[in-house]
Amino acid sequence: MANLARHLDLVGVDGLVLFNRFYLPDFDLDLLDVVPRLTLSSPYELLVRLHWVAILFGNIRADLAVTGGVHGATDVIKAMMAGARVAMMASALLQNGIPHLAQVRADLVRWMERREYGSIAEMQGSMSYFRVAEPAAFERANYMKVLAAGALPTGRRPAQDEIES
Repeated sequence: MANLARHLDLVGVDGLVLFNRFYLPDFDLDLLDVVPRLTLSSPYELLVRLHWVAILFGNIRADLAVTGGVHGATDVIKAMMAGARVAMMASALLQNGIPHLAQVRADLVRWMERREYGSIAEMQGSMSYFRVAEPAAFERANYMKVLAAGALPTGRRPAQDEIES
């Protein structure tokens, strides 16, 4: 991914969108037919975008946009802090309507005021690979630390029967 982004940057691409979603058909096993399936994004999908934006920020000149998994102000803040210039939101608007944007904006402004940010530009890239205290958190080696810790999303360690099943 980083190599492709670097090549696109070298040929003058002004911006990269990370990552659009594919809408793929599903199989209806009762009708034995191919059917369209629209699954709206979840905030969990944001994580892979944050990872790559944080790595690319500062390595390329192109602006970075995040799409997928952006549902609220915290997601917008995370995208900006990773290094995105744009955070795109669709699923949350389909679920909550366009007025949801007013709440997102209000939450964003409130968070920025509490943290004393004067602009989004001030926070942009502040959690990127080159600016965090432990850049190794973005690297593959960290994957082994996560597995070795054995922590589930709830924070508890898995029981042996959970590991074996």
